[in-house]
Amino acid sequence: MSKPIVVPFSAYQKRVLLILALMQFTVVMDFMVISPLGDFLMKGLQLTPARFGNVVSAYAFSAAISGLLAAGFADKFDRKNLLTFFYAGFVLGTVFCGVANTYPMLLAARIITGIFGGVIGSVSLAIVTDLFEPTQRGRVMSTIQMSFAASQILGVPASLFMAVHFGWNSPFFAIVVLALIIGLYMLLQLKPVNKHLHIKQDTNPLLHVSKTLLNKKYLVGFATTAMLSIGAFMIMPFSSAFAINNMKIAPQILPWVFFSTGISTLLIMPVIGKLSDRFDRFTIFAAATLWASCMVCLYTNFGETPLWLAIVANILLFVGIMGRAVPASATITSLPQPADRGAFMSINSSMQQMAGGLGSLLAGWIVVQNGKTEPLQHFNTLGYITCAVMVVCLFGLWRVTTIIKESKSTS
Repeated sequence: MSKPIVVPFSAYQKRVLLILALMQFTVVMDFMVISPLGDFLMKGLQLTPARFGNVVSAYAFSAAISGLLAAGFADKFDRKNLLTFFYAGFVLGTVFCGVANTYPMLLAARIITGIFGGVIGSVSLAIVTDLFEPTQRGRVMSTIQMSFAASQILGVPASLFMAVHFGWNSPFFAIVVLALIIGLYMLLQLKPVNKHLHIKQDTNPLLHVSKTLLNKKYLVGFATTAMLSIGAFMIMPFSSAFAINNMKIAPQILPWVFFSTGISTLLIMPVIGKLSDRFDRFTIFAAATLWASCMVCLYTNFGETPLWLAIVANILLFVGIMGRAVPASATITSLPQPADRGAFMSINSSMQQMAGGLGSLLAGWIVVQNGKTEPLQHFNTLGYITCAVMVVCLFGLWRVTTIIKESKSTS
């Protein structure tokens, strides 16, 4: 089998990619910051693990519902206009997170943020599939996924520093300022994305959603995306609380763990992206799944741990997690037809968020903490469940890969 031709990015594509990556960075930061601030929130607002799980899942479930509601209209408008509308709502929701001072207020703020923030990723992916060739998407997805690494390198340590010195809500205000700058840059640089409007589509939005949702080929992609996200949502929200209370990492030095992990992930992501464009993506995904499963089982059983070992373990864990995300995302974005891309990406994002919300709720029910400074119990159970989900996801991506190959052979 001949290797695919690697198509270079144009100057405009590079600007678009920068815009999408920066916007995704703020959205990821808004979600990621909850994880390192978990211990501060649980202590500051008197939250139990179950209530903290509710805060995390509130964003996920509201994002999932808004994604489904937006799916019918996602292919009816210029994608730049959609991106502008939902990004503005996301900024407003983040402001509400910053001013919240009670559990009900924070819960409501996370719901508002999720309603808007949950759609941004799907609109961005639709723009990617509109403006980038299939042989470019591995590099595109690796760049966008680097927002996770960048949030750990820059955002998480800075957020922890601000939380320690200025209060847990200060990071949200920092995200708002950054998002306003990025939003203005997007308005000035991004051209209208409306070629899909010239393709014949269903006039009834509900019919368009139902046809996309019930498409048997697409259902496999939706299910695979859900399985891909549920494990991460189970472990990630409690990672800082686990590091502080079980691994005995002091809150003052916890930023170094996230910083080191982010640096290493930032370096490895371009490599994974290039590999995903040159070689079989499923093979890369399978290898990363094996690696991630081993690391999850090891990491979730840690007790008191030296700082150097905590850093190394986090690095190795995230290499496996990101090594799965890039080839999987690049593969799944090749599944929908052009006229269905907006609806597919919206529904796909909803499935991701819904699965993540379910994972967060399940984690909140499983994890127990008897006192504010006592170790979390049953965190290793989350690890075992995550590994089982990874195996199911492996089969799902194999089916998606098979469907795409069959579609190409018959077209």
